[in-house]
Amino acid sequence: MKINETIEVKRDPAAVWELFQNIPELAQCLPGAELTEDRGDGTYAGKVSAKLGPMTQTFEGEATVEVDPASRSGSVNGKGVDKSGGSVGQVKMKYAIEATDVGTRVDVEADVLLSGAAAQFGRTGLIKEMSNRLIAEFVKCIEAKLAAGSKEEAALVQASEVKGFSLFLSSLIAAITKFFKRMFGGGTRDE
Repeated sequence: MKINETIEVKRDPAAVWELFQNIPELAQCLPGAELTEDRGDGTYAGKVSAKLGPMTQTFEGEATVEVDPASRSGSVNGKGVDKSGGSVGQVKMKYAIEATDVGTRVDVEADVLLSGAAAQFGRTGLIKEMSNRLIAEFVKCIEAKLAAGSKEEAALVQASEVKGFSLFLSSLIAAITKFFKRMFGGGTRDE
């Protein structure tokens, strides 16, 4: 599944780039993510948990981060396994940071591959809807880290916990609404 997102941050590109180089700090802004080990050479171990109604998927694995300071871009390649449910997740992501008139734009292209029980959510389009909500939380966290008065204050800023069931329901409602808008031309009909 391909995910393309543009993140707008009202901060200086140099500050955003610096934050993107601090992987432990950046991981704090990813809801459900936990960095467990820096293995050196841009390789990190960690886990990502996603609660979908009564089901929790916790993918444990490894990611490799490569950066190109000249173009302010980078890539992340990761793979994780949910040992309890047997699902496997892989992500190949590229990002590029650019200056805008009001701050910084981060373009993200990701290719996500899910197998096992988690794959059913990718087929329904719910993963895309959930990614939109998770990215909104990610941006909010980045803004808060960059606005912090000191490095110590920034280290305390973390993404809020995303409630799985409410996230699942709001994503489901958004998907249903989008479906009906396509079916009926985007308008609502009063009876």
